[in-house]
Amino acid sequence: MPLLSPLGRFALAFFATSGRITLFALEAVSHWVRPPFYGRQFLRQFIDIAYFSLPVVGLTTLFTGMVLALQAYTGFSQFNAESTISNLVVLAITRELGPVMAGLMVAGRVGAAMAAELGTMRVTEQIDALDTLSTPPMKYLVAPRLLAGTLALPPLVAIGDIIGVMGGWLIGENKLGFNGAAYIQSTVNFLSFDDVLSGMVKAAVFGFTVTLMGCYHGFNSGRGAQGVGQATTNAVVSSSILILVFDYLLTEAFFAK
Repeated sequence: MPLLSPLGRFALAFFATSGRITLFALEAVSHWVRPPFYGRQFLRQFIDIAYFSLPVVGLTTLFTGMVLALQAYTGFSQFNAESTISNLVVLAITRELGPVMAGLMVAGRVGAAMAAELGTMRVTEQIDALDTLSTPPMKYLVAPRLLAGTLALPPLVAIGDIIGVMGGWLIGENKLGFNGAAYIQSTVNFLSFDDVLSGMVKAAVFGFTVTLMGCYHGFNSGRGAQGVGQATTNAVVSSSILILVFDYLLTEAFFAK
């Protein structure tokens, strides 16, 4: 029994936290369809997530596509299958690496910032001040962020996919000796709508997850600088883990036979 008690405590804490996060998310989502709407808050968050995250996402997907092409050539050349490298690059980028890498980068940049911002507001009692001003904090602070994250990630991932495929094309044409036009034509012919759709759905789910974790941990931050720092760490770690978990679940849903 002493060996089982820590496992039981962990299970109870896990389900209790999961329940609190679920209720937090449901309350925030319910504000999407209930006035008043804070359009300026949504627009500010959307620009911050989509536009200002573009450089880091673009660089990440660019070098991911380049490395993927090089590694694929190393393996495929042993079987005289170099012609399939373009297919592998576009498939891996659109289905998996584009959404996952973008989600992880946004988690490190945006999720941490949201947790720190809301945590600081909690510590300095600004969230309590909103209540006294008859402005629901969930509607003003959380709901616009969740909606912005859900809508901002798909276009960000779409641009990242294009940049990642371009990275593979650059390596294929300039280093591996492929014909650039043939590489692009092979990429276009192989790409299917389901591949792009699965990536966009993953992007929306990852965007919601990242902003949810950032808002939840920031909103429930402990007191003091240590509490804000812990909330920021928890937001990034939980977002990263959930991105990988949801990536598998969504892949299973889309492509498992």
